[in-house]
Amino acid sequence: QVELTESGGGSVQAGGSLRLSCAASGITVSTYYMGWFRQVPGKEREEVVTITSDGSTTYADSEKGRFTISKDNAKNTLYLQMNSLKPEDTAMYYCAAALFRAWVESTRGYWGQGTQVTVSS
Repeated sequence: QVELTESGGGSVQAGGSLRLSCAASGITVSTYYMGWFRQVPGKEREEVVTITSDGSTTYADSEKGRFTISKDNAKNTLYLQMNSLKPEDTAMYYCAAALFRAWVESTRGYWGQGTQVTVSS
């Protein structure tokens, strides 16, 4: 059984930092396509950043230079370091994993329960 458990969310002021963690069980993060997504109530879920099994990353334009995705294979955990946070970063952040990018949004993708990030101005 695959489980992705996010943690590290919270409330911060604009300009602050948070580090989100996604602990995985049932899969090996080093071999999976993984990513961070976020969603605000009433809006569509959006991709924040993804990382392939070989470490290639793709960031949304608004996050480039502020967010950093990384994996700790020994801990089987995915991270998202978020710096220079803005109020518009406020959202529920989700960790996702799949063997292939195309499977992330399908029944073959795995998702965590989410962790809330709130940035105040």
